[in-house]
Amino acid sequence: MQVIATAGHVDHGKSTLVRALTGMEPDRFAEERRRGMTIDLGFAWTRLPGGHTVAFVDVPGHERFVTTMLAGVGPVPAALFVVAADEGWMPQSAEHLDALAALGVRQGLLVITRADLLDPSLALEEARDRLAGTGLADTPAVCVSAVTGDGMDALRAALDDLATALPEPDPGADVRLWIDRAFTIRGAGTVVTGTLPAGTVRVDDELELVGAHGPRGVAVRGLQALGEARPEVTGVARVAVNLRGTPREAVGRGDLLVTPGAFAGTDVVDVRLRDPRGAPADAGTLPAGLSLHIGSAAVPVRVRPLGADTARLRLARVLPLRIGDVVVLRDPGRRRVAAGGLVLDVAPPLLRRRGAAVARAAQLATMPGVADGAGELARRTLVRAADLVAMGVPRTEVADLAARVPAAGGWLLDPGAVDGIVERLRAAVDHHDAADPVDPGLSTEAARRAADLPDARLLDALLGASAAPGLVHREGRVARSATAELPAAVRRGLDGLRADLADDPFAAPSAERLAELGLGPREIASLVRARAVLRLADGVVLLADADDRAIEILAGLGEEFTVSEARQALRTSRRVAVPLMEHLGRTGRTIRTADGAHRLR
Repeated sequence: MQVIATAGHVDHGKSTLVRALTGMEPDRFAEERRRGMTIDLGFAWTRLPGGHTVAFVDVPGHERFVTTMLAGVGPVPAALFVVAADEGWMPQSAEHLDALAALGVRQGLLVITRADLLDPSLALEEARDRLAGTGLADTPAVCVSAVTGDGMDALRAALDDLATALPEPDPGADVRLWIDRAFTIRGAGTVVTGTLPAGTVRVDDELELVGAHGPRGVAVRGLQALGEARPEVTGVARVAVNLRGTPREAVGRGDLLVTPGAFAGTDVVDVRLRDPRGAPADAGTLPAGLSLHIGSAAVPVRVRPLGADTARLRLARVLPLRIGDVVVLRDPGRRRVAAGGLVLDVAPPLLRRRGAAVARAAQLATMPGVADGAGELARRTLVRAADLVAMGVPRTEVADLAARVPAAGGWLLDPGAVDGIVERLRAAVDHHDAADPVDPGLSTEAARRAADLPDARLLDALLGASAAPGLVHREGRVARSATAELPAAVRRGLDGLRADLADDPFAAPSAERLAELGLGPREIASLVRARAVLRLADGVVLLADADDRAIEILAGLGEEFTVSEARQALRTSRRVAVPLMEHLGRTGRTIRTADGAHRLR
C-alpha cells in the first residue's frame, strides 16, 4: 500500500476527486456532509489498474483547519495537489504549498479539477508558476472532471506511476505511528487510526503510548487496514489499532504508538531552518512563539535563534523526535507557515557559559542533519549505545561502532578523547600518591570520578585503548604501572614475551628464547618486581596472570587431579607444570590430598 494526502484550497473538489477515484465517501461526519466541506481528516482507498493499492488522506482546505491539514499530511510521503479550473490559485493553495515545501514533500501530482466548467489551461499555467522553486516544481499534472469522468483514467495511470516511484519502507524499522483519530467501538474499546510510515505492527504487540498524559505501555488487541482485520500491518499503511485496556480519554490526536525503548522523548531540539521555498531562513526574524507540527502533533514552541539559519526550539510537550526529522513551524497569529526545520540534535548541550551560543551555532553549521553514530560520539565523548539508536542511528551502525571503540556497560567512548582522559587520570594518581605515598593509587570509584566516567567498567576499556597509559587497574585500585618506568629494551622484551604466550599461555619460553628477547636474569628480576611476569623457577617464566588462568582451567578437572592431568589440561610440559603446581600450593590456591593428588582450595 502507498498513502497519498490531498492538498489545496477549500471547495476545490478534493473530496469529490477522492470519491470518484475510490467510490467511497471520505467525509464521514454528519456536519461535513451538511456543510459540504471537509472539517476533519477523511480516508478512502482504491486498487489501481497497475495493481497498486493507494489510500488517500483527505484533508480540509479551509484556513481554520490548517492544523488538521498538517496532521494529515505530516506522516505521508506524497501529495495530490488540487486546484480548481474555475477558481485557480487561492490563498489556501499557497499555505498548503508552503506546508508541503516545509515538510520536504517532493513527490506528488498536480490535479486541475472541474475541467468541465472552464478551460483548465489557465489554472494549470498559474499553478506551474506557483510551484516553481519548490520540491513539487516538476510534478506531473493531470486535468480532470470528476463529474464527466474526463481525465480520470489518465489520473489513475499517473497515480500508478507515482506509487511505483515512492520508496519502499523498511518493515523492520522501529514503529512510530502518529495518531490522528481516537474513538470507542462498543465491544472493542478504544481504537486509534494513523499512517504507519515504516515498521510492522502485530496483534498482541506491546507498544508504548506517548502523549500529553505521559508514556504508558499498551497492548494491541486488533488491527485493521483497508477495512479488513489483519494479524499484522507493515508500513506504509493506513491502520486502525484496537488498544487493549486503554481508556478513550488517555489518547488523542498528536499522540504516538512507538516501539518500547526505541525513542527518547525530548522537549529541546536544535534545528536548521528553511523558508517554504527551501532557501535558508533567517532565524532572527521568527517570532519567539510558534507552533511546531510533526506527524499529527501540534505543539507550542519557544524559538531561540543561534546562527543565521539555526535555532533552539523548546517544546511545550515532550515528543519522541530523531535527528533528520522535518518539522513545520507555523505562526498561528498570522496564519502562515513561518519555516521548515530539519532536526540536527535531539539532546543538545546546555548553553550556560558566555559565548556558548556562538560556539554552538558554529558547530550546528557543520552538522548534516543525518544520524551519524561516529559523529555523535565525537561530539559527546561518551554516549550510551541505546541513546544513539534513540537519536536515529541504525542499530547495525551502532553495533559496528561498539566493536571499534572503547566500550563497557552499554557506554561508548570516543577514541579521540582517550589520551586526554588518561592524562587527567594519571595526574590524579600522581597527586594522590604525593599526598599519601603509603597508600599508592586511587580506588576504583575515586579513579572513575577523576576520569569523569559514568561507569567504572569503562576504566579498563580506557586504559586498554591508550597506547601508553602508564597505569594499571588491579585489585580495586588504579596505580602507576611499574612497567612504565622500565627501560625501553626491557619493555620491548616484555612485548615479545606477551606475543609468544598470547595463544599458548603456559608454554614457557626456553632460555635461548629469553636471551633472544633480551631478557636475562636482571631484566626478568625487574619484570618480577613490576609484577609483569611470574617466575616459577630458574628459566621458567610466564605472564603475571598465568596462575589465575590456570585456576580457571583446573576448575574443570573435577574434585581431584594429578600433576599429569593438570599438565595435559594446561597444554604444557612437566618443566612448567611441576613448579606451577608448587606455586599454587605455596600461595594457598590448591592443597595436596592424602594420596598425593591436588584439589582446589
